[in-house]
Amino acid sequence: MARRRGFSAVVPPAWLPAVLLFLAGAASGEPLQQYYNAIFSFGDSFSDTGNFVIINSGKLPNMPKFPPPYARCSNGRLVIDFLAEAFGLPLLPPSANKGTNFSQGANFAVMGATALDLKYFKDNNVWSIPPFNTSMGVQLEWFQEVKRSICPDDPAACRALFGRALFVFGEFGGNDYSFAWKADWSLEKVKTMVPAVVASLVGGVERLLDEGARHVVVPGNLPAGCIPITLTMYPSEDRSEYDPRTGCLKKYNSVALYHNAMLRVALDRLQRRRPESRVVYADYYTPYIQFARTPHLYGYKRGALRACCGGGGPYNYNVSASCGLPGATTCEDPDAHVSWDGIHLTEAPYRFIANTWVKGPYAHPPLATVVLEDMVD
Repeated sequence: MARRRGFSAVVPPAWLPAVLLFLAGAASGEPLQQYYNAIFSFGDSFSDTGNFVIINSGKLPNMPKFPPPYARCSNGRLVIDFLAEAFGLPLLPPSANKGTNFSQGANFAVMGATALDLKYFKDNNVWSIPPFNTSMGVQLEWFQEVKRSICPDDPAACRALFGRALFVFGEFGGNDYSFAWKADWSLEKVKTMVPAVVASLVGGVERLLDEGARHVVVPGNLPAGCIPITLTMYPSEDRSEYDPRTGCLKKYNSVALYHNAMLRVALDRLQRRRPESRVVYADYYTPYIQFARTPHLYGYKRGALRACCGGGGPYNYNVSASCGLPGATTCEDPDAHVSWDGIHLTEAPYRFIANTWVKGPYAHPPLATVVLEDMVD
């Protein structure tokens, strides 16, 4: 594992040029030196680059139309796309696109995916969850299929590949809680899910470490109480339920905060158990809250609470005319909005968040720091 060390007066010449090149790339905004040879991504619609559309092609009526790039829940690129670009790698192909060469990575994320398996929801009488078998555990099974296609007869080669790859594990958990809210669970009952969700996440990360992964980014949850779909579906006449600084619903944000706090503690413990690895907590929550509090500081004219693409209403979200379906319209300047479709973000905030995960301050530690430490180790 890369460990931070004090710098001696004489810098070893073997790695000085590489470090200077890396720092120059980080400072200029150009693609950083290609330290990683591949990226493997898991998660839900915040990372899905086509799996949902491929898997459900021809199966669902009124399949929403997605703008370019193909099948992303945004008007453009996602965080995972910007991470690939930052490290000089191609955009990740969806794992469901069979026959693809996955030697430089694959994306297993699927819209609607959960951290917990379908059985958990059925056992707990939550029937609001769609019957899609795309949970975190299923995605890890798909990873095994891709692994066999990359290096079928050479486990050592796979471990070497994964040791120089970046793994992005999540966002997971947001859908788990969303389906519980739809089943009319109370705040207290929804919070009882959090330990199980976090344990599932950490178990998934550990499975990747066992495969040879060394650098794993684990994003936390977004502030669900700031998202237009939540504000539309669960309005309250009690103004005290809204945060006066943001207009967000405090109850739904409290679950995300609880999840993120538990996740960080669990990842810290995992890091201590696996000192050969680098486990990075990536923060979606804080930048989104900043967008909601002071949108003008980030170039957003309409703030974080109103969708660009939607079917009307105070937050421009209408479940019967959601983005991509008949009746929805799209704003003229998506990059002036935080929310694309009432659930997901536009390209501009995704670009901003990705940059803060690479260079700081919303990743702990930033990926540039992780890579630099590894280079000088």
